[in-house]
Amino acid sequence: MLTNWSTVSQSIRRLRDLESRFETGEINQLTKKEILQLTREQEKLERTLGGIKEMGGIPDMLFILDTNKEAIAVQEANRLGIPVVAVVDSNANPDGVDYIVPGNDDAMRAITFYCELVQAAVLDGLQTELMKSGGDAGAAIEAPVEPSLAEMAAEETSAEVSAVDAVSDDAADNAVQGAAEGAQA
Repeated sequence: MLTNWSTVSQSIRRLRDLESRFETGEINQLTKKEILQLTREQEKLERTLGGIKEMGGIPDMLFILDTNKEAIAVQEANRLGIPVVAVVDSNANPDGVDYIVPGNDDAMRAITFYCELVQAAVLDGLQTELMKSGGDAGAAIEAPVEPSLAEMAAEETSAEVSAVDAVSDDAADNAVQGAAEGAQA
């Protein structure tokens, strides 16, 4: 993919073009057969390129979890001069890896741990870079709407009142039933 970026980027452009045609409704002017063909083409492109369609170009760095399975990616990155960071365990070949992270690349917990660390580092770097450029990191993300304390207190109070009502109704029913049983005895 990396060494064939010009072809991949053309496919990404085609995917974006198809998406925009579907969104604008331009596609509705075509025949059913043409719509079906374009839908299948879009689905295929989305399957193969969906994860990289937002990439602006060739990556600045490659993070690899299993160098055995991703040997071709390591070779392509080396050919293009892209630094490679990889988790390498005892059965992996560290050749071509610029920054070796010794560890288990087979266990799911370890993989999750490594990915979370890399994600946190990338987000921290992006936030630092944004702050240096004078941007507001909070402005890019819309804050979630949270209920006010008064609303939360009102909800808790209504829930408590409902619970008390249910208990008192049960108690009243039990008292009536107990009185009826006592009268029969």
